[in-house]
Amino acid sequence: MRGSGILLPVSSLNNPYGIGTLGKEAYEFIDFLAAAGQKYWQVLPLGPTTYGDSPYQTFSAFAGNPYYIDFDFLREDGLLAPEDYNLMKTDEGDIDYFYQYRNRYKVLRKAYGRFRHDKAYREFDVENESWLKDYAVFMAIKNETPEGAWDRWDEPLKFRKGAAFHDFIAAKREEIGFWKFLQFFFHKQWRRLKAYANRAGIKIIGDLPYYVAYDSSDVWAAPLNWQLDSNLAPLSVAGCPPDAFSPEGQLWGNPLYNYAKMAEEDYSWWVERFRHALSLYDCLRIDHFRGFEAYYAIPRQADTARHGAWIKGPGSGLFRKIAEKLGELPIIAEDLGYLTEDVYKLRDEAGFMGMKILQFAFDHRDDSIYLPHNHVKNAVCYPGTHDNPPTKAWFASLSPPDLAFVYEYLGIREPGEAVERFIKAALVSACDIAIIPMQDYLELGAEARLNTPATLGGNWRWRLKKGQTNAELAAKISAWTKLYRR
Repeated sequence: MRGSGILLPVSSLNNPYGIGTLGKEAYEFIDFLAAAGQKYWQVLPLGPTTYGDSPYQTFSAFAGNPYYIDFDFLREDGLLAPEDYNLMKTDEGDIDYFYQYRNRYKVLRKAYGRFRHDKAYREFDVENESWLKDYAVFMAIKNETPEGAWDRWDEPLKFRKGAAFHDFIAAKREEIGFWKFLQFFFHKQWRRLKAYANRAGIKIIGDLPYYVAYDSSDVWAAPLNWQLDSNLAPLSVAGCPPDAFSPEGQLWGNPLYNYAKMAEEDYSWWVERFRHALSLYDCLRIDHFRGFEAYYAIPRQADTARHGAWIKGPGSGLFRKIAEKLGELPIIAEDLGYLTEDVYKLRDEAGFMGMKILQFAFDHRDDSIYLPHNHVKNAVCYPGTHDNPPTKAWFASLSPPDLAFVYEYLGIREPGEAVERFIKAALVSACDIAIIPMQDYLELGAEARLNTPATLGGNWRWRLKKGQTNAELAAKISAWTKLYRR
């Protein structure tokens, strides 16, 4: 069934307290989506971010970001007073993550001080025991030693053994409880928001990063699931090889999975990860899907990604095991870039949707699988993703031959209509789903770019301004949606 939606991270919602949350503005955005005739809201990963503020590098593959907990809803729960968080009010500029880190937890600790465990909290604690305790202990230790990753901790804490480790847990029971409290309220607010979206006919598309961060509770709590040495340092790390865009390749640094060990346990960690994710979202986009077919391993000591090697991944066996446990998997596979036939075969055997990115299509020298005349139904069409510039900025970056090609292909007569024609090319596509970044509907330029891959700093900061998602824009989007039978 044809449908369309909008890509907007939770962090990019408008909010008077410096970053988007699961509060009133999120509900208003869902109302906007419904008024615009949309069926999907695509978000980025919701996990607690680490150094660099990337939602693809988080402290946990299961936990939610405490920054998204809404203060006004905590006030309605009797846990905050307005004067507790008025100091957090900021202007409508980009997200200042350092300010959030320095100040937001102070407010949340006030709420925790007034919280009394209830039945719902106790049930949440039991239902999420497989990851919640480890995450809470991990964050409690990190709060004591915030500089550096867990591999720099004292040996009892690093290796999770001995009297000193258990003494820490006993002594820090309140601090551990604080991190559990944050997860309880994140999940409570998120599930209420998702239910509201579903009642409005909106499905949530989540994003599942393939890799996890080395500095995460996942690796610390179960090191045998990763390729680590006896001192728990990575043997090799993740990245991608050199290509036309990156002559040195990309050195991401994530630890690599120990798939042999995971297979012995019927991929139970992956099963639980998908089970949890599918309880949060209606559909999942798997980032870096090709890693399940083959992943690029780079020696730990390497300075660049030049000398890595491709290693076979778990393939269809992993997805068969997950499907056995969880049933049909509503998955969008990120199948972008230079891929082998084996990757496409794995995607098709699993029955997953692929992706078509229009900004990758318009090379005047060649045909492309991303050009609309080559699109297929079982795919999602995007003008660009979070890793691309907004379409207005993309047009400004094109070479004269490529610009002439896209103008002729789409029938663009003047620059002022270029972004609209590009959006309509995605909506008219044969793909079952079309997802448009919010920046494109607003016709914003480079100032609204969300992320520039392989760069650190200045990313993930853009936010909506109040009034941008208005009734006039909703009516225009709705008209286009009806026109193209979305």
